[in-house]
Amino acid sequence: MFKRKLICLSIICLLFVVGKLQAQTWQPGSYYDVKNNKFNGLVSMKMSGAHPVPDEAFIEYKPNDKASPVKISASELSSFVMGRDSFIVAVAPRTGPWSKYELDFVKVVVDADPKLYMFKGKVSGGGVQPDVGIGVGGGFGTGGGGFGMGLGGGISIPLGRSTVTGYYYGANTAVMKQLTPVNFIDVMSEILGDEPEIVDQLHQNKYNLRNIDKLINNYYKAQAAHGAQ
Repeated sequence: MFKRKLICLSIICLLFVVGKLQAQTWQPGSYYDVKNNKFNGLVSMKMSGAHPVPDEAFIEYKPNDKASPVKISASELSSFVMGRDSFIVAVAPRTGPWSKYELDFVKVVVDADPKLYMFKGKVSGGGVQPDVGIGVGGGFGTGGGGFGMGLGGGISIPLGRSTVTGYYYGANTAVMKQLTPVNFIDVMSEILGDEPEIVDQLHQNKYNLRNIDKLINNYYKAQAAHGAQ
């Protein structure tokens, strides 16, 4: 009897998680096309189904929850927002983990000079893996428009067995380079330079690539604290 109850409870928990994942597939957001026109509505990053362009990642968009979704390939847009996370189209870099697609999306983690980008996806299958959840951060302009960016949390959408994460930095995605253990302290000190305490902690070796999430979260906490003063 106990085992039967335990199995039922496990099934209920599984259905709850699956339901939550499905509910988070579509997020309020927007995208900018290559002419910098902004379109508001609902955005999804489903990796299944036929791609509009075989060598490119894509998003699905609909202006409202009753509309039919439209697939938009990476070459047709410059950036998009999903929830409170922002993504930019990027050409496959020469180094670091990447998907099988020549054009894919990177998340804007820190909008600084240089910027910090994150790619999280399945190398063999392709496609960025969004962290759907609450983000922290502000917004920045893209020509005539602007959009928010932040470090997402919550439930990740699983993409398969070969999921990897890579961090990149640069003034833009055309010149981005991979963040490595060798350049980590120097690069992150430059990116997070407006928070001297965080930079001091970097030089005390309190952070590295393995705990970069903690570093970024602490950076945004410091930003929020100084903004409230």
